[in-house]
Amino acid sequence: MLAYIVRRLLFAIPILIGVNLITFALFFMVNTPDDMARSQLGAKQTTPEMIASWKAEKGYDKPLFYNEKQPGLAKVSETLFVQESLKLFWFDFGQADDGRQISTDILERMGPSLAIALPTFVIGLVTNIAFALLIVLFRGSVLDTATMVVAVAIMSISGLFYIIAGQVLLSKLWHWVPISGYSDGWDAVKFMILPVLIGVFAGLGAGIRWYRSLFLEEMNKDYIRTARAKGLSDIKVLFGHVLQNGLLPILTGVVVVIPTLFMGSLIMESFFGIPGLGSYTIDAINAQDFGIVKAMVFLGSVLYIIGLILTDISYTYFDPRVRLS
Repeated sequence: MLAYIVRRLLFAIPILIGVNLITFALFFMVNTPDDMARSQLGAKQTTPEMIASWKAEKGYDKPLFYNEKQPGLAKVSETLFVQESLKLFWFDFGQADDGRQISTDILERMGPSLAIALPTFVIGLVTNIAFALLIVLFRGSVLDTATMVVAVAIMSISGLFYIIAGQVLLSKLWHWVPISGYSDGWDAVKFMILPVLIGVFAGLGAGIRWYRSLFLEEMNKDYIRTARAKGLSDIKVLFGHVLQNGLLPILTGVVVVIPTLFMGSLIMESFFGIPGLGSYTIDAINAQDFGIVKAMVFLGSVLYIIGLILTDISYTYFDPRVRLS
């Protein structure tokens, strides 16, 4: 097991380097440091000296990938890509363009992101599985058909529609919950209700269809026929066998998603004014703050890799046929 974990962690290094390379290329080759300087300083009032001073202050005055003025290995090491990417591997995120420590901002904004993402995830998971089991119990009936039609309709509508419709109905017209904002402590609950409800509802369509297909596949296996031949009722077969044997594929999706919950939701946090990591990333992209963008992309990649490793490890506990060496 230990050898497997070490091996996966070593495989993660080139993956993270590739992710950083793509992020760097998209950010600096499409939008050069000179363009960033003009945007920050004011395009009509900048001089070459001001641009050079801004680049030197932010550390963007080095060549991107190859420094021909340096000898030996310094031709590669004394470049903007290496200088900006290498320190990420010991989680030194540096400073944002406004001088704030990025790691401090991440720790502060992680709480609001989890306050929205965790309830949405848990409630959505339980709701999707419960509805899917109910549909499988009445498979082939009018309820099954009607539910699938509604599920496809939910999937076909953009999530922005649910956000806007929820804000208009529940906040503007009915005044049940605040339309946006956030607060510390227990006062945050009233701000969490609407985004959590919208997040759960928007995911119902895809969740119900996926879990229904999963459970129906289990219902057609030989061990289910054996259980029925022994006289077990559909409810006992469904909860005692189908749900239990369906835990492994469910576990795959659940464990992978859990680490990424820290990252928040880009759209949800932006529309509801939640000071989480999602809105933090959107604001950084709009402000062309590469320090924050690369830190968030790197952190998201690390969390996703951790989720994949946790998924493989959890297989050994839920399925005795799987052994990691």
